[in-house]
Amino acid sequence: MPNQPTARDLARRSQAAVEAKDRQTWLSLFADDAVVADPIGPSPLDPAGDGHRGLAAIAAFYDSVIAPNEHIRFEIERSYLCGHEVADVGIIRTTLPGGRHTVIVRGVYTYRSDGAGKLTALRAYWEFNAAEVNPAEVNLAEVNAAEVNPAEVDAAEKTVTPPTT
Repeated sequence: MPNQPTARDLARRSQAAVEAKDRQTWLSLFADDAVVADPIGPSPLDPAGDGHRGLAAIAAFYDSVIAPNEHIRFEIERSYLCGHEVADVGIIRTTLPGGRHTVIVRGVYTYRSDGAGKLTALRAYWEFNAAEVNPAEVNLAEVNAAEVNPAEVDAAEKTVTPPTT
């Protein structure tokens, strides 16, 4: 089929949908029998380690693991496209609910396409116990904009306090 998206194209669409918190778009990228293993093997996110197979299970994964977070950002350092698969090497930064902590996960994230525009597998190679949990980064401009009354700023700019000697 001409002009079908590559696995890399689908991976970028998946990542963009997660970053945008766009559940519908993310789910629409997967084939009916696709599997998401994130991470691969047993973990608190998948105690049996079998992955989440089928759209209903993938939707439940989204709702319980992805959706509750404040923000998720992908930083792909390298990407290797081979046939209908791509392996992305990079970091995922997840700001946890409440915005006070960020989890940093370093790994290899693979995506397999069916060649007809759908993902058949998303497999994430990362170690659950090696994830870093740090205080969330604070954007001071956003905090200041949210906490400062513009009238107070205007008044403060017009007030000059002479230096004391």
